[in-house]
Amino acid sequence: MSEVPAELAAARASIDNLDAALVHLLAERFRITRAVGELKAAKGLPPADPGREEQQIKRLRELAKESGLDPEFAEKFLQFIVTEVVRHHERIAEESRG
Repeated sequence: MSEVPAELAAARASIDNLDAALVHLLAERFRITRAVGELKAAKGLPPADPGREEQQIKRLRELAKESGLDPEFAEKFLQFIVTEVVRHHERIAEESRG
């Protein structure tokens, strides 16, 4: 295998660090959303909150624009996360009823 140029190796190391940070941030986000799901279940609130989701999408699209990130990509990314969070909240609600 050929030698990887130092600049490429440094860029890849930065990407690896960012990927690790993203995983840790997502794990923390899901710890918090689990607590939200438990609170919703305890209060009899629905697992999904379309109004909140719409606000978050608008907010994230604006942040993406400001950061030079494609807003469409940011929206797809958030939708993926929200779908998973709602799935978790539905499971928590089922468990609390069971």
